[in-house]
Amino acid sequence: MDKIELKAANREILGKKVKHLRRRGITPVHLFGHGIESLALQCDTSELDRVLGQAGQTRLITLKLAKEKKARTVVVREYDRDWRRGELVHVDFYQVRMEEKIRLEVPVVLVGEAPALKAKTNMLEHELATLTIECLPAKIPNSIEVDINSLTDLDQAIRVKDVKLDKDITVLNNPDLVVAKISSRPVEKIEEKVVEEAVAAEAEEAVAGAGAEGAEEAAEAPKEATRGERKSKEK
Repeated sequence: MDKIELKAANREILGKKVKHLRRRGITPVHLFGHGIESLALQCDTSELDRVLGQAGQTRLITLKLAKEKKARTVVVREYDRDWRRGELVHVDFYQVRMEEKIRLEVPVVLVGEAPALKAKTNMLEHELATLTIECLPAKIPNSIEVDINSLTDLDQAIRVKDVKLDKDITVLNNPDLVVAKISSRPVEKIEEKVVEEAVAAEAEEAVAGAGAEGAEEAAEAPKEATRGERKSKEK
């Protein structure tokens, strides 16, 4: 697997003034970790975006700090984006020790085909999107694959305790939590819907008919008046 590298520099601009950095294509970064001094850093935004796309929050990143000969090994702990523009606002990195276990969230990916889904009345529900694990940094998986080929019947489920992982990886979630399950697909009450539509159509036709009849009566009224006038003159 390719090594992911990122360059960072010490940051002197703090607080609300960091908005000036963002305008220049620089994102404020914070580095922290067990037993180390927290550091305010900054990175080129385009380069940082590229690294986030590659690493997510599970892969190790080699962080090269200006004026430091030895690189640091980190993972992305958290990052914020502007919800309107999607632009990076801030990134937190956690420095790891290769001999010390770390806790983090790893995405769950469902693989395979559930035989129960052959029935159109059934549907698959993905209950847990991530699992919380603890392991050494070198053992962090990019994702956790859960095979759903065993789901053959309605209401059958795969729970946390059913997920098989490397013996060096500990899952911290409740073992009985459901990861994925087969449920009944909601059925629309088609007959009631058809009846409602038919009643609505009849009501529209009745209104339209009444309107047309009224229009005809209105059109005939002047004619009747004219006929009455003629008869009076003839007399």
